[in-house]
Amino acid sequence: MICRLRVTGRAVAYQVFYRLPLPVRRRLVRLTVPKYIVGAVTLVRDTEATGAGRLLLLRQPPGRGWTLPAGLLQKREAPVLGACRELYEETGIRLSPHELTPAVPNAVVHDKGWVDVVFTAEVPASTTALRVDGAEVFEAAWHPLDALPKLTWPTARLLGYFDIGPLAGQFPPALPDHQP
Repeated sequence: MICRLRVTGRAVAYQVFYRLPLPVRRRLVRLTVPKYIVGAVTLVRDTEATGAGRLLLLRQPPGRGWTLPAGLLQKREAPVLGACRELYEETGIRLSPHELTPAVPNAVVHDKGWVDVVFTAEVPASTTALRVDGAEVFEAAWHPLDALPKLTWPTARLLGYFDIGPLAGQFPPALPDHQP
């Protein structure tokens, strides 16, 4: 049986593209693919809390709501290292990358062109000193999960993906149930 290949404009474009030098191909992809801003977020829970538990939140300028320890990744920075760095810079909590666990979902892609890579950590609140700089962060405090303070909209939305806070249950589950 003879099998004929259909040569289309798309096939020709791929052939030309893959013959280009790698640096040229990378540049073309960067010019044509949507760009994303990537941040690292850490959900820090109190290991000593009872009941629903407690979560570490920050009050940052302009101070109208509470947020999570988070920040943008530096160029070529691994997300887990960025999460450790931001957690230390904003709260004074120094954890190693091995003490952070990828959350489920680990990445949340937002409509406006940014991606949050999310990690979880657990520390004992009674022996964990919180340190804020008063400029980037006004205050850091532990809050009961069943009585969270007013959150910023992005924080409420992000926590909703993890079934926490006022938007809990409004997002699809991280991993759909696959049933035969």
